Amino acid sequence: MIELLIVVAIIGLLAAIALPAFGHGRSMALDVQCRANLRALGAACLGYGMDHRGMYPPLAWWQERPPRYFWGTNEKSPDFSRGLLRPYLDAEAGDLDGLYECPEQPWGSYRPQGAAGAPTTTYGYNGYYLSPAATPGWASSIKHRPWRSQHTIKEAAKVFMLADTLMVWGGQTPTNNCLLDPPWTFSRGKWRENPNTTLCFRHMGHANVCFADGHVESVEPTVLLDEEHAVGYVGDSNAPHYVPDWEKW
Repeated sequence: MIELLIVVAIIGLLAAIALPAFGHGRSMALDVQCRANLRALGAACLGYGMDHRGMYPPLAWWQERPPRYFWGTNEKSPDFSRGLLRPYLDAEAGDLDGLYECPEQPWGSYRPQGAAGAPTTTYGYNGYYLSPAATPGWASSIKHRPWRSQHTIKEAAKVFMLADTLMVWGGQTPTNNCLLDPPWTFSRGKWRENPNTTLCFRHMGHANVCFADGHVESVEPTVLLDEEHAVGYVGDSNAPHYVPDWEKW
């Protein structure tokens, strides 16, 4: 009996040692998959530019009904086949719809935005800088700003294009958000601090980002506005990652 108890104790000890390692390994695998998703989406954005004079894609195009987003349309059910990036994604890649979802933010951990009530995307696009007139929620105040091309960004390797995002409304279950909002927003001729930034550091304390030149890397937060859901931003202003030329607006 004593020997049996000893064996059980050893097994329990080994399990206690192995479980954290298993959890860490799983998180690393999800991190790798997220980076692969962003890399594919970033390549699609650059592919879009090749057909449109180097211009970055719109975050949304509401001249059509229903409006088309970079990932698809969001009416009674999501239609990923009409996404603005869909023609530029590898048709042999398998489940292309899954490219728009970070595996570390599973369905059920957030509320969906829009009419569908179903998963759409948990990645946000920096339309605030790249396609101001085609960015819902902000277009009315920033549509005068130029639509960016791959030829008009001096340091594309520093500018965020797509990233892990989550929207937190005080005390409520967070929602997904396809906008990568900057730390400061422009309204009525002034910049104001944004209390609802959307960059989410859900991968063991860092966020995955695809930059405007197409490369992907992880970044750590400078400020966490919501520690529970790991939402915040990088840097101490909009430059150089969100809106590099914000001081000239």
